[in-house]
Amino acid sequence: MTPSEQTFTHPPTKHYVVEHLDKELEAWSKLEYLSIAHECIPPRDTPHEQMPQSPNFHITSLPEELFHKLPKELKWHGNLHATMDEVVQLPGIDSAEVCLLDPKADRDMAPEDGEAFRWFVFGGILGDDPPRDRTAELRKYGFTGRRLGPVQMTTDTAVRVTRLVVEQKIPLDEIPFVDFPELKISKNETTEMPFRYVKNEDGTPVMPEGMIDLIKEDSNKGFTDMM
Repeated sequence: MTPSEQTFTHPPTKHYVVEHLDKELEAWSKLEYLSIAHECIPPRDTPHEQMPQSPNFHITSLPEELFHKLPKELKWHGNLHATMDEVVQLPGIDSAEVCLLDPKADRDMAPEDGEAFRWFVFGGILGDDPPRDRTAELRKYGFTGRRLGPVQMTTDTAVRVTRLVVEQKIPLDEIPFVDFPELKISKNETTEMPFRYVKNEDGTPVMPEGMIDLIKEDSNKGFTDMM
């Protein structure tokens, strides 16, 4: 029986997995991971029987040294599971229920995919610029692939968009996006972000808390390095 043919008394928990493919954890990755973990927490009015019985955001394939020195905010976040194991080693995972978010997939994510899949896997650093196709390292598992359109997204944006489609049943082409937004760094300086973001009601990109400050800090460091 395929996942789409199964009947559940209650909607099964959706799991979001980022297979970490870097040796280090950059400051911006930490902010993205915390943002994903926070957004994956079910609303307070979620019926008890629909609450996840275990963490629903997983960071996998962490190098041993990085795993042991993870920031405490990631280690102790209630619905985040960090592990050195690969995605296929996660307890309860069934490859038939896994969707790999793949920029080279031949189909875009659609609301009905929320009925067919329970696990959504994001490979590498989706925010690479230019993209390095690091998802290739996960195609070996043979997971079914879906893409989120033609424009590169940050990791937290990709998870956010996937959740909007499969949980809130919003078609991909109805989600408001802003591409390559310009951020004001100082009175006379702006920087263009080379990614697609979900758009706030005021037209600004949805970004993790603290990300703009980090971008400003990095910009200032870059200016200092040129002195």
